[in-house]
Amino acid sequence: MRQPSLAPRAPDARRRTLTIAACLLPLTSALTACKPSPTFHGIDLSLVSYASDFALQGSDGRPHRLADFRGKVVMVFFGFTQCPDVCPTALSRAAAVHQMLGEDAKDFQVLFVTIDPERDTAPVLAAYTAAFDPSFLGLYSDLEGTAAVAKEFKVYYGKVPTGSSYTMDHSTLSTVFDRQGKARLAIKHEMSAADVAEDVRQLLHA
Repeated sequence: MRQPSLAPRAPDARRRTLTIAACLLPLTSALTACKPSPTFHGIDLSLVSYASDFALQGSDGRPHRLADFRGKVVMVFFGFTQCPDVCPTALSRAAAVHQMLGEDAKDFQVLFVTIDPERDTAPVLAAYTAAFDPSFLGLYSDLEGTAAVAKEFKVYYGKVPTGSSYTMDHSTLSTVFDRQGKARLAIKHEMSAADVAEDVRQLLHA
């Protein structure tokens, strides 16, 4: 009597494999969908459409756009060099963040945009930013260009007379961009350097 073959028939085996794969696809998709999103200390800007670009002159003597820093996580802060407290505090915190990042610091760029171009010339900006960290870059424009970039970033600023001179009132948030140049976070003035460093590190390793 002829014995039946014990080897599985190829078409049936292939059908079973395809069926199992088809059953696993929804499970794989579900697991991917359930992957937790990063939790940030800063304000999430992922859905905003403003702060998409700028065209400014750098204290290094070169023109700059946001795309020049693609591949890095970028923090942008608007202020002025004669600011008595808010700006030095923000840049000191940024310098501490830069130090906390260790080896990752090479991919973190801080940009300081002046809202006082009448007094903040390129040499003044270069000396000011270097006092906090040599890697920080000052950016500026004329009065019209400054107003345009502040509007794009939704930054408030204005002159406040003080006797024979003036000071500047301005917003205190810093804007952080991911490696692709997309605005991702608004950093509040009261946030600690440790919390900011944690947020930046998440974007660096996203």
